Amino acid sequence: MVIHDTIEISSVMIAFTCLGIVLVGGLLVMMRLRHKYHPNLIGALIGAMLCFLLLEALPALT
Repeated sequence: MVIHDTIEISSVMIAFTCLGIVLVGGLLVMMRLRHKYHPNLIGALIGAMLCFLLLEALPALT
């Protein structure tokens, strides 16, 4: 798939972001229900993923 237009790039990024949110949210809900993890641990995992996103992925996109 070749993407040349700015609108196409932003729509693909939004689609992958929504897919990632659904997958990560489902994983965190499953962890909470099956393993009875504490909500603070799940919050720390979300913070670690956002930190990775800001430090690694964001500079690659700009």
